[in-house]
Amino acid sequence: MEYVQGEYRVVSKKNLAKNVFDFTIDAKNIADLALAGQFVHIKVDGFMLRRPISICEVDKENGTIRFVFEIRGEGTEKLSQVNKGDNLDVMGPLGKGFTILPEDKKAVVVGGGIGVPPMVEVAKNYGENATAIIGFRSANAVILDEDFKNMGANLMLCTDDGTMGRKGFVTEALKERLEQGKVDIIQACGPHMMLKGVVALANEYGVPCEVSLEERMGCGVGACLVCACKTVKDGKEYLSHVCKDGPVFKAEDVIL
Repeated sequence: MEYVQGEYRVVSKKNLAKNVFDFTIDAKNIADLALAGQFVHIKVDGFMLRRPISICEVDKENGTIRFVFEIRGEGTEKLSQVNKGDNLDVMGPLGKGFTILPEDKKAVVVGGGIGVPPMVEVAKNYGENATAIIGFRSANAVILDEDFKNMGANLMLCTDDGTMGRKGFVTEALKERLEQGKVDIIQACGPHMMLKGVVALANEYGVPCEVSLEERMGCGVGACLVCACKTVKDGKEYLSHVCKDGPVFKAEDVIL
């Protein structure tokens, strides 16, 4: 796993929804290495442990990476106070990313809540051959829908209360898409219950599937062993680590 660490300037900051922020940093050496589904580990002033945040988008031509995060505690709240022009101490890219098939393949990317951002870079590789199924609690939590539309992906937007898009869960939309025709791969990130439903449908329809897991992390490089998750190989259970062995796993290799 090749990664770098350094101080990088924030070139863009946006507030996408309540407590959800969108940063772009000038980090050419990270962008050159980054793959869809990887993450960065960010040092926040006043906190010993770094914060792991998925990479939302990579611009290799301009040497920037974009990440979107939600305030979930004191660390991410402090991070949200960083402004355009400030520097961030960032380590990355870390972890294993999604498999990217040839662009003419049909991919379905599924994201739930703050699991949506890493799916942007995945879908970008397929353009019009991607179906993006994204789900949120309500209209005021919806983020990044325009990004998927702008890349030409077929967007299926779901909200729990029906205030935007269709009412219901992403699994219902996924089943509908699977009924419509061929899908070469399903790739997903979101809550565990959502991932279990996605994997069940992938198995039912015989479609290869990959999932990105979220776990609390310490070091981010597999040394501290905090982010353990259960995986299976040759019928036996093993403990793997999300930061090093993931965050992306083949669906058949992980126990949700």
